[in-house]
Amino acid sequence: MPVDLICLDADDTLWHNMRHFAATEEALLAILRPFADAHIAREVLEACEARNLALYGYGAKGFTLSMIEAAIELGGASLPAQAIADILAAGRALLAHPVELFDGIEDTLAALSERGRLILVTKGDLLHQEAKLAASGLGERFDGIEIVSDKKADTFTRLFERHGIAPERAIMAGDSMRSDVLPALEAGAWAAFIPQAGAWAHETAAPPERHPRFRQLASLAELPALIDAINSPFDQTNGPALR
Repeated sequence: MPVDLICLDADDTLWHNMRHFAATEEALLAILRPFADAHIAREVLEACEARNLALYGYGAKGFTLSMIEAAIELGGASLPAQAIADILAAGRALLAHPVELFDGIEDTLAALSERGRLILVTKGDLLHQEAKLAASGLGERFDGIEIVSDKKADTFTRLFERHGIAPERAIMAGDSMRSDVLPALEAGAWAAFIPQAGAWAHETAAPPERHPRFRQLASLAELPALIDAINSPFDQTNGPALR
């Protein structure tokens, strides 16, 4: 069956994202320098993030709250009010950072739209993700926008049902093995992994071993060719002629 529903992640797939979180984290480490070495502060922050995901979800606002919690944990009663104010300012800057598209994204989306319906599937804070999409100028490229709290197999199953398509006719492409690849494969779709430098440790996972519907790409620009290969005539013995 041909692939004609193309699901794309947003952050670090269409535009830069983690570089801004990394810069904000560095600002926090500078603020906390009087109270902890950088590696200790980073460990405490990561622990705060991990336990807060179920409460705050993904995104800049939850990250800011975790930064404040980490600062209080490390600074205690000695933490000045100015430190909290500085952390809040760093969080606001993170929310307001410019949207920087990856090179060639608009041309790639144009090529993909010739091959199927485009669905944006991203997780995080609803208001912030909507603002980034609006700033990107890419909204009209998509036939559907899905902003979800997390990406799991049932998230994709429900998405495919809403769009009236069998899972094997869909592909999900993104930079997260944990959120973009593994749950899409579990739901029965194809998945393309496009790794990016500086990936958040929480989003890493072991890749599937020799999965017939999984491919790793160097960039999103390779996705149209992959879809063409999937949709090429089937070899009756070996399946689609993927190169």
